[in-house]
Amino acid sequence: MADTATERKSFFARITGKSKEEQAEMSFFDHIEELRWHLLRSVIAWLVAAIAIFMNIDWVYDNIILAPANEKFFVYEGLCRFGQWLGIGDAFCMPPVKINFQVTAVNGTFTSAISIAMIGGIIAAFPYIFWEVWRFITPALTPKERKYSRGSIFYVSLCFFAGAAFGYFLLAPFTFNFLASFTLGKSGVIQYRPAINDYIDSLTNLVLGCGIAFELPVLSYVLARIGLISGTFLKKYFKFAFVVILIVAAVITPSPDWTSQLLVTIPLVFLYWVSILLASRVEKQRAKAEAQEWS
Repeated sequence: MADTATERKSFFARITGKSKEEQAEMSFFDHIEELRWHLLRSVIAWLVAAIAIFMNIDWVYDNIILAPANEKFFVYEGLCRFGQWLGIGDAFCMPPVKINFQVTAVNGTFTSAISIAMIGGIIAAFPYIFWEVWRFITPALTPKERKYSRGSIFYVSLCFFAGAAFGYFLLAPFTFNFLASFTLGKSGVIQYRPAINDYIDSLTNLVLGCGIAFELPVLSYVLARIGLISGTFLKKYFKFAFVVILIVAAVITPSPDWTSQLLVTIPLVFLYWVSILLASRVEKQRAKAEAQEWS
């Protein structure tokens, strides 16, 4: 315990990974300077990715942004065949949808292009940004904590991109198909012509929302390692967590249809139970280690 206390004595003295002499000479503002350089490199990576996307904005717009709202998007046919393969008929079959977008502002197309580039840059540069943050934090960890955190960049990135892909390839088609096919009144006076900025905002919420939500197992594992939660704790409060999951599903999905919300709820519940398994494993390892210390 004394060694652990000594190792944790000064967070800022260990955060840079420098020698003891250099650490002793560094002030609080020196550590802030270290953080500033990590953030600066992260911003540069984000801007480079955003500029690359902006230079190819036409291709990105036609083949990525508009794809979930295109009647020829391969996911529509794939989901229909998958539902038939499961033996549930046409439950996953959605009618073809074609959305005609409009721009309601003078600078609407330009701001949309900037928004696409900036958000796309964050997604593309996410692994590097997290790596820079991790480089800043790692020197403050004990050797044991570093051992347990190996591969964290890979797993965090994997969960984020898995969630983003889920939101883009599964949730977005259901959402936009429902919203485009929903009609108000029978007169036919109202024409569905959403603004492109609204569509981009909805797509962004789906992709980023699912990407962040899928980080649940990684977050649970870290909190379990710290000792803030355990598998027993997560099991005990599953009923309350399920209510929170339903609320998160309702926030992520802009459409009120039960299909889209169910598509979000099921994987989040699955991820919660994965978190329980990970936290329980950490709990058993900690109990085993304590038993060996007392023996």
